[in-house]
Amino acid sequence: MINVLDTLLQGLLLGGLYALFATGLSLAFGIMRFVNIAHGDFIVLGAFAALAVVGLLPMHPLLAALVVMPLLALAGYLAQRLVYNRTLGRDIMPPLLVSFGLSVMLQNGLLELFSGDSRRLDAGDLASASLALGSELAVGVFPLLTLALAVTVLLALQWMFSHTALGRALRATSDDAEIVQLMGIDSRRIYGVAMALASATVGLAGVILGIGKAFDPMLGPPQLLYAFEAVIIGGLGSLWGTLAGGLVLGVAQAIGFRLDPGWGILAGHLAFAAVLLLRPQGLFPKTRDR
Repeated sequence: MINVLDTLLQGLLLGGLYALFATGLSLAFGIMRFVNIAHGDFIVLGAFAALAVVGLLPMHPLLAALVVMPLLALAGYLAQRLVYNRTLGRDIMPPLLVSFGLSVMLQNGLLELFSGDSRRLDAGDLASASLALGSELAVGVFPLLTLALAVTVLLALQWMFSHTALGRALRATSDDAEIVQLMGIDSRRIYGVAMALASATVGLAGVILGIGKAFDPMLGPPQLLYAFEAVIIGGLGSLWGTLAGGLVLGVAQAIGFRLDPGWGILAGHLAFAAVLLLRPQGLFPKTRDR
C-alpha cells in the first residue's frame, strides 16, 4: 500500500513539472491557435540564461528566475512581433515551419555559446531536502515547490483573464481576432503580449528544469513533447486542463517507472495515446471551432 501511495505521490509531483512546462504552450495555443515548435528550446534557453545570471551575479538559482523571466518575456515578445506575426493566418504551416527553424537556430546558438556539455544549476540543500509524511513516506521539497509554483502560475493567469482589462482583451482576441480588430484593439500587439506571458512562464520552467536535472542544448525537443502531451491530454486551450494533463502524464510515467525503469517514458506516451483514442478533445477542452 505504501508503494502505491508513494508512486501516486511522486507521479503527481512530476506532473507539476510537466504542467509548468506546458502552461506557456497552452497559453499560446489558446489565444493564437499557434503551436510553437521552439517551445522546448525556449525552456532550455531559460535554464542556460539562469546559468549565465548565476555566473555573473552569484545568487540562488530560484532568485535568478526574477531576472530570467523578464528576459524571456522580452525575447518572446520580440519573436512574436518580428517573426511569428508575419506568418500567422488561416494556413497553419508557415508558423510551424518558422518556429521549427527558430528551434534549430536556438539549439545551434546554445551549442556555440555553451558547448554540448551537460550543466546543472546548484540549488544547494533544496535539491535534496525531503519532507517526511509518516514513518515510511517522504516527498522531496523541491518537487513539492515545483507543483506549488505551477498551481500559483495558473491561478495568477486565471485571475488575470477574469479580472483585468488585459485579460478581457486576450480572451476577446482568442474568440475572434477580426472582430477585436474592428473594435480598435491591435490583435498583433495582443499576440505579442500573449507570447511574452507564455515566455515568462517558460523562463520559470527553464530555471526549475536546470535545478532538477542536468541539461544541454539538445534537451529542448523532449521537453516540447512532454508539454505537448500534457496540453493535449488536458484539452486544448484549458489552463486547468493543462494541470490535469500534466498530472495524468506524471502519474502514468511514475507507474511505468515502478513496474520497470525502462517503461516510465513509454507509459506516459501510452497514456497520451489512450486519451487520443478515447477522448480526442482532451479531458477539459475549452476551444471551439471557428
